[in-house]
Amino acid sequence: MSVSQVSPGLFLSGLDSALSLSVLSSRNITLIINASGLEDVSYPELDGLHVLHVPIQDQPHAPLKHYFDSVAEWINQNQTGRTLVHCTAGRSRSPSLIMAYLMRSEGLSLRRAHELVLEQRPFIRPNAGFWRQLMDYEKTLFSRNTVRMVRTSSGVLPQALEDTEDTNTVAAYCVNV
Repeated sequence: MSVSQVSPGLFLSGLDSALSLSVLSSRNITLIINASGLEDVSYPELDGLHVLHVPIQDQPHAPLKHYFDSVAEWINQNQTGRTLVHCTAGRSRSPSLIMAYLMRSEGLSLRRAHELVLEQRPFIRPNAGFWRQLMDYEKTLFSRNTVRMVRTSSGVLPQALEDTEDTNTVAAYCVNV
């Protein structure tokens, strides 16, 4: 079981950790975002625990982008404790949702959001379709992209774009938009 802390109130994991009472209680988790594709998950009984189900399969054509804004809102509204976002392995769907959250709510570029999540969970690997959706979302939020997809011997992978301006935050973006 592996739980990665992305920020003070935000954690990322696979399904096993999300089912652990000790993981949830020791981290004061009050919101679970379940992107595992499984609807009948039995979480431990914890007072005040809320669960948001994101019914998406880990397939490149799956419309994860439809949940970017609502997941960010749920995370932002969770003021009573911390949030755990999970999928089956914590490698594709849940890190993609967290990167979208970081762009929308923290004003980070996709490149910086990816770097931040990757620092905490080095084995993430969103599928190419989720990358394209994240790139579209970044373009919508900030009118530019900091990542592009390139074909490599390992498949289609994201590549950071060279940029003369600071890509850590996009100051022109207002969170209240």
